[in-house]
Amino acid sequence: MLKLGVNIDHVTTLREARYRGQSEGEPCPIEAVRLTEAAGAHGITAHLREDRRHIQDRDIWAIRKAIKTRLNFEMANTGEMIDIATRLKPEAVCLVPEHRNEVTTEGGLDVANQIESIKATNETLRQVGIEVSLFIDPDPEQIEATAQSGSPVIELHTGAFAESYDNETNRSFEIERLIKASEQAHALGLIVNAGHGINYENVQSLFSIPHLNELNIGHSIICRAIAVGLSQATSEMLNKMAAYDTE
Repeated sequence: MLKLGVNIDHVTTLREARYRGQSEGEPCPIEAVRLTEAAGAHGITAHLREDRRHIQDRDIWAIRKAIKTRLNFEMANTGEMIDIATRLKPEAVCLVPEHRNEVTTEGGLDVANQIESIKATNETLRQVGIEVSLFIDPDPEQIEATAQSGSPVIELHTGAFAESYDNETNRSFEIERLIKASEQAHALGLIVNAGHGINYENVQSLFSIPHLNELNIGHSIICRAIAVGLSQATSEMLNKMAAYDTE
């Protein structure tokens, strides 16, 4: 079964647009957790950014308390975030690159050029029972570096695929990159997840990629929820994903 992790960051993006700096407001990320889990999501993803542009500290602790499935805590590889993670104890941490001027995460982590730092973080988190994944581009060097880092999971950055989706030639090229990346990672013993820019239109184009374990999807589901509600939006994505052959 191909699993779905629902990223709820943009629930709080909407809240912060009106209630930034206040201790409460709507919409409520905890309600989003409950609705998506009840609809069948296999996990919840939340990114506590250094600039706190959407998820706030109070949110991540409330999510940790409310969640009944699995928390995938996205974070930068910094001392502050490592400290929070070791106290929060999510089931998984996904290390991502972070830049203050980006709208959202715009590229994969450069594991190869910071492998010693990532090794140290991986060991620190492993000691408290946290699984570590690395958000990387479908690049052979980065996949090899991930295996060397001790991280058991990769999340393939599907942004280039999503951006090229309307161009058949470019789309085919990006899918082939993802196929090769997944095959390489699987051969190295890594679990393969994927995410970024996946939506209801393009998700099934990813089904030619072997060995996928989980897709992490946020923006598209939250957008669809405006029209049909979060429960139905989650169910619709799960229905589209059900045809993936994990063999």
